[in-house]
Amino acid sequence: MMSYGFNVDIKLVTNWRMFHTPHDQMQKHRAMEGHETSRFCGKSRLFCNGLRKFLTWDLLKTILMGQVLSLLICGTAVSSQYLANAAVETPMLQSFLNYVLLLLIYTTVLSTRKDDQNIIQILRTKWWKYLIMGVADVEANYTVVKAYQFTSLTSIQLLDCFVIPALMVLSWFFLKTRYRPVHFVAVLVCLLGVGTMVGADVLAGRDQGSTHDVILGDGLVLISAVLYAISNVCQEHTVKNQSRVEFLGMMGLFGTLISGIQLAAVEARAVAAVQWDLRIIFLFAVYVFSMVALYSFMPSVVKATSATAVNLSLLTADLFSLFCGIFLFQYKFSTLYILSFLVIMVGFVMFNAVPTNSTSGPTEVQYATAGSADDPTESSSDVLLPADGTEL
Repeated sequence: MMSYGFNVDIKLVTNWRMFHTPHDQMQKHRAMEGHETSRFCGKSRLFCNGLRKFLTWDLLKTILMGQVLSLLICGTAVSSQYLANAAVETPMLQSFLNYVLLLLIYTTVLSTRKDDQNIIQILRTKWWKYLIMGVADVEANYTVVKAYQFTSLTSIQLLDCFVIPALMVLSWFFLKTRYRPVHFVAVLVCLLGVGTMVGADVLAGRDQGSTHDVILGDGLVLISAVLYAISNVCQEHTVKNQSRVEFLGMMGLFGTLISGIQLAAVEARAVAAVQWDLRIIFLFAVYVFSMVALYSFMPSVVKATSATAVNLSLLTADLFSLFCGIFLFQYKFSTLYILSFLVIMVGFVMFNAVPTNSTSGPTEVQYATAGSADDPTESSSDVLLPADGTEL
């Protein structure tokens, strides 16, 4: 019996050695590594799939459209800076030329339409609404330019962000938009990005502008922000319930009338003093082209998203102007500008990735008209999350 037991022990030892040689241990180690790699790849695939569901083509398209608008504003800023360097300070003339082109293009098209879409019928029923919108838009442009005479660039950059909460409040009451907590967080993230940009300006010594009447200047900026909010809410309602051509046609008509009267009243001498040459004409052309393109393209972006989302995307316009200024006006570069751009874009993506809610249809807005094609339950950003799950 002892010999049998001894033989069993030898077999057990032999079997143990057969399965625990260095080669087998290495194979086992490789198998464990392969298992860990598979787990990692599985988690990576889950992350990538989640990212693909989040970054839809519609969302990326919205980001690109918003940055196109920012680039157009950058074009107006750079051309205005060159005009200012040439001692040409005629902001009302520049706005007037923009409205005149809108009049020639879109008001003319509107006048050829028939039935309820004809300009005569629109003026009979809604002239006072578009008059309010025109006044808000013209005076918003004028007051923010006027503010540079009284307060600093830093104050203007910070206070001009007031347009976003003003828009959210007006959208809440008049467009019945209901925001989620993530939207408020996204706005705060965007404003943090603006604060980073302003901090970079201060560190770079670019706190330009006058400070001889800061209270008046800051007040003008806040007034401008509220007027922009009114104009943008009117724009969102019009392009989503009526048409882009109606909005631009009425903006061209009333904008031309209002800015023309104001131009004659406040800038007649400044215009007469301009020394016209090819360079000045070219700068005016760049400015007007950028503005007309901005006004023409912006309603499409607003219709796809919302006025609030568009204004969040426009926060990067100052950064594009700064980047151009580095090469054209010898501005000092700061890495904070890059950080600011990234932070603003993160906030913009957060805002647009999650749809807002609407408590009622667009036709329930006080100044709305019948016949809206919008879904009463669809919000301004619902179109960014397609029902068919379209992904990249």
